[in-house]
Amino acid sequence: MKVVSYNLRKHRAINELAALDERYTPDLICLQECDTADLPKHVGRLELATSTSGNRLGLAVYYRSDRFESRATRAVALKKSLHDHLLRPAHERLLGVRLLDLEVQRELVVASFHAAPLTALNSLRRHQIRAALGELQLLGPGLPTLMVGDYNYPVFKDNLAEKVREVGYEMTLSDSRTYTRYKFFRGHFDLATSVGFDIEKVETLPRGSSDHLPILVETRYAAAVVAEEDLAS
Repeated sequence: MKVVSYNLRKHRAINELAALDERYTPDLICLQECDTADLPKHVGRLELATSTSGNRLGLAVYYRSDRFESRATRAVALKKSLHDHLLRPAHERLLGVRLLDLEVQRELVVASFHAAPLTALNSLRRHQIRAALGELQLLGPGLPTLMVGDYNYPVFKDNLAEKVREVGYEMTLSDSRTYTRYKFFRGHFDLATSVGFDIEKVETLPRGSSDHLPILVETRYAAAVVAEEDLAS
């Protein structure tokens, strides 16, 4: 399964999505900072599953309807930073979709996530990440789950990875930096956290018109998940 995650930088990179689909043939695309009132129903071979509605610049998930069936969606408002309270840039920072994989008749959860900006503390972002992962378990209890997006977490990644493991997930960085706009805040902002998947590769894709570089996550169901479901059947 291939998943692209892309922060569009206030929607300015929206016209690049069709080319990403054409070149990388992802099964899903997860977006951040998209104008939810100006989203096409289809991007290449992908269909819009859902988008947030609590704010203009929000989140969206596209999926291949020839491979997946959308079963349920969940948009969640997470703990706000001071920036959020003052400027109200984002109400819902998590968008999850529960899908049926028609190829293997297995359900899964995929989510787009956008953490609080750099003006907030890392402790707040860690709180948001833990809360988001918990919300996804409510959407699909025990299902393989992949959350991708803009984590806004430039330093102390080892500490974040430890906190993520404490709640049963694994964190995976891309093969090169995804954000280079500011000298002191360059790094792997766009990440993947997962459970029930074996992440084969997370590749940083070429720069477009956004200040974030898109990432391509290539993953498969974990062997333990496959074995458990084979026994159940």
